[in-house]
Amino acid sequence: MKLVFAGTPEVAVPALDALIASGRHEVAAVVTRPDAPAGRGRRLVASPVAERAEQAGIEVLKPAKPRDEEFLARLREIGPDCCPVVAYGALLPRVALDIPAQGWVNLHFSLLPAWRGAAPVQHAIMAGDEITGATTFLIEEGLDSGPVYGTVTEEIRPTDTSGDLLTRLAFAGSGLLAATMDGIEDGTLKAVPQPADGISTASKITVEDAHIDWAAPALRVDRMVRGCTPAPGAWTVFRDERLKLIQVATVPDRTDLAPGELSVAKNNVYVGTGSYAVELLWVQAQGKKPMRAADWARGVRIPSGERLGV
Repeated sequence: MKLVFAGTPEVAVPALDALIASGRHEVAAVVTRPDAPAGRGRRLVASPVAERAEQAGIEVLKPAKPRDEEFLARLREIGPDCCPVVAYGALLPRVALDIPAQGWVNLHFSLLPAWRGAAPVQHAIMAGDEITGATTFLIEEGLDSGPVYGTVTEEIRPTDTSGDLLTRLAFAGSGLLAATMDGIEDGTLKAVPQPADGISTASKITVEDAHIDWAAPALRVDRMVRGCTPAPGAWTVFRDERLKLIQVATVPDRTDLAPGELSVAKNNVYVGTGSYAVELLWVQAQGKKPMRAADWARGVRIPSGERLGV
């Protein structure tokens, strides 16, 4: 088939690579979000997908909105049979959905209908799910509600951050997306409607959502930190400034601390929660680089009874 691939961040690059490497289909063009300011200089930078496509000599389309008439006209000129999508980042209007004969097929990082929405991996970790996966489905105008072509499953490990899990799913999902394109092309794969039960939604995680509540149980705190790492980053307040929490560990045998109360040993920093304590392993103070929590604690000299979140 002739394909136009749509995607933007680094997590979409493995799928683009898989389609290029398969040799069975032609990736005629790539659609991605416009260049965005990045770094201290805030200079405009192309998306990871745009950079990879340019390296491969593939035409790159960067519409401000996918309903722009110039973009739609070019898409019609290319005449794709199918448009595979991974984390493109913009809603596709019906006029665009109708252009390819086989539609737009999305690779979504959950086992649909669980965790429809923008942040499925983060929500799966924060909810304590043990299994997740990736799904290919035909895009329709509803939110991640289209019929499913295929799935792969992935275990959520006890120490997984959303970054760890998303990296694994990106590579597992790339093979699923390539196989889905093959099955659509040879007619062996038919999309099956999603079940009506088991639906959950995964809205975007905001910075405010990532504010740790120390009255929550320790397991909840651990899942929040892992689910919000690397972005948007879990945080608390220490001496009127934000303290980013990069890695923690639960300590079930430490139940003597009130929620948010700090206890500092030579090489350990503990915090009380609504159940038992967690140990701070890596933190990042405002304006500083990430550091081991024990080194941070030595630098700020924490007296007995001082609390986080105050």
